[in-house]
Amino acid sequence: MAEVPKKKKTSAKAGGRSGLMTAAAEIDENLMDDAVSSRDYVSSLARGLEVLRAFNRTRRKMTLSEVATETGNTRAGARRILLTLVREGYAVADGRLFDLTPQVLELGFSVLSSKGAWDIARPFIEHLSADIRESVSAAVLDEYSVVYVSGTQFHRVISVGITVGRRFPAHATATGRVLLSSLPDEQWPEMLDAITLTRMTDRTVTDKKEFAKTLKKVREQGWALVDQELEEGLMSIAVPVYRTSDSIIGAINVGIPTLRMTPEGMVNEILPKLQATVQDISNALRR
Repeated sequence: MAEVPKKKKTSAKAGGRSGLMTAAAEIDENLMDDAVSSRDYVSSLARGLEVLRAFNRTRRKMTLSEVATETGNTRAGARRILLTLVREGYAVADGRLFDLTPQVLELGFSVLSSKGAWDIARPFIEHLSADIRESVSAAVLDEYSVVYVSGTQFHRVISVGITVGRRFPAHATATGRVLLSSLPDEQWPEMLDAITLTRMTDRTVTDKKEFAKTLKKVREQGWALVDQELEEGLMSIAVPVYRTSDSIIGAINVGIPTLRMTPEGMVNEILPKLQATVQDISNALRR
């Protein structure tokens, strides 16, 4: 019998993954041949995962009909998946609406934190938050989204709160731009071709040529500032965190409502303290 040729390994999927997301165990190459599309493919599991992703995309509670429409499932199929998630504790039903529970973090957070980097970083994050009296968070890149893996919220009348496990489109966030800009040059064409620049606000950059210029500037200066491109009234600034000189594990972000801060203030007042904190974290990770 002729040997089935294996698919060529690639260094990253759809633009690559950054930070602790790469801690997942490598898949045996023998599982990556064409057989996975038939005999070894579990379609019901794939449909269940798509339901989980649908909640991440919409970031809201959904009815059974909305879940079915969003995922392409039948109502009966969506109902079975949702009720299974409810029974296992990963979702709750509130009348006609379904929503995920914090238990879904079990599915991925152990991978994100497996190297302990964010446990080491957390005291530095908390110190910075107390110093500037604003919320500080850490995120990693997952394809074309950022996933928040650590952080602390400084409680004020108006504050910025991002929970661990929350996901946002990378193109409209400061953390996302920092991490996308750090991808190797050879991955940029594929990334820029595949990424969807969804308009989140009237300020969101949606032109790919302009976005490429933005990423080049971020790479050159080593930080990113996003002014109300993810949400009206919110600014954020982010800096990458290096374990070694060429190994980025994620990015640290400070988010501040525009009523308390100007872009100039973010660069002149917040950025130096953020950079110093990130340097302290990198030094601690190398010990």
